[in-house]
Amino acid sequence: MSNIAVYSRQGCHLCDVLIEELQPMIRGKLTLEVRDIDTRPEWHERFFMDIPVVEFEGEVVCMHFLDQDAITGILRGCI
Repeated sequence: MSNIAVYSRQGCHLCDVLIEELQPMIRGKLTLEVRDIDTRPEWHERFFMDIPVVEFEGEVVCMHFLDQDAITGILRGCI
């Protein structure tokens, strides 16, 4: 099963909402990895102004809000 990553941080309301919306879409199809940007300086520097950020296979899929169409496209390629 492939991974999809969400860059987030503690206390980020937008991050929480995006993760809640994403989980049911990918359940059983992709593994969700939540990456706290405060745990790695390179993540913090890259994503500080843009969280939440969804990344799949090294490519940014969406920022700030969930792009359901983009996620659906990824799922079509994985199934």
